[in-house]
Amino acid sequence: MTQQYGDNAPLSYNKYLRVQDLIELQNCLSDPVHHDELLFITIHQAYELWFKQILHELDASIDLLNNDRLMLATRAINRIVDIEKLLLNQIHILESMTPISFLSFRDELNPASGFQSMQFREIEFSSGLKDERILREFASDPYASERLQRRFEAESIAETFYRALERRGLKAPVDKGADQAQAARNYHERTHAILEILTHFEDRYEEFQLAEALIEHDEYFSLWRSHHIKMVERMVGAKRGTGGSEGIGYLKTTLDKKFFPELWEARTYLDTKHNRNECPFAGR
Repeated sequence: MTQQYGDNAPLSYNKYLRVQDLIELQNCLSDPVHHDELLFITIHQAYELWFKQILHELDASIDLLNNDRLMLATRAINRIVDIEKLLLNQIHILESMTPISFLSFRDELNPASGFQSMQFREIEFSSGLKDERILREFASDPYASERLQRRFEAESIAETFYRALERRGLKAPVDKGADQAQAARNYHERTHAILEILTHFEDRYEEFQLAEALIEHDEYFSLWRSHHIKMVERMVGAKRGTGGSEGIGYLKTTLDKKFFPELWEARTYLDTKHNRNECPFAGR
């Protein structure tokens, strides 16, 4: 039988996954081409594909929470965590390059920088970490700017989570439209709601499972930041970033960023004496 090719050919593995397009996207800039540049490009393109999947799962989680389907939302967040665990291991493949090998093509990357990863910033925005300064950094890129503006204005998974808790009888107001004083009170209420879930997790099992999945997402995203810093430091020391940033100095300032600070703080006030009639957090 004659093999069919082209648009009229039956569906195949290569056609469905557009393998030809995919493997033609790794265009090295070094001349002559440095052996390790392909690895550098492949790792980062793989990151962007996984970032796309994470955003897909975040969007699904938000939709599920809006429909009070906490169990399915938890499964989607758990999938994000599994991807983040994979990304932690993936970053260390870059350490198979020697520092001098990386420097052989690093200058070709200027002024591009990992700071410019649009999807990385979208994940931050959709998880609850929104910063208007990031929007300004992407102002010269219409495609990225439009996507980020949309994410910035949309409700994050953090806000959707707390709205879901409110529908289930817990006081967990979000901050939209609140002044500084009200935002502080809202934060207190949300932390107390998490404390209730952690204490009475058998009665609030769906909420507890979701809260645990969210804090794990927060944890592994933070671990990725930490591992990324160590990888960069191992490769280039304290050199400035290719985009002109402070390099390691800037990256270290991101380590304390949290998507769901209330989930972390509530643990500080968790106590075995906390029961239905007494709350150690209430007098704070």
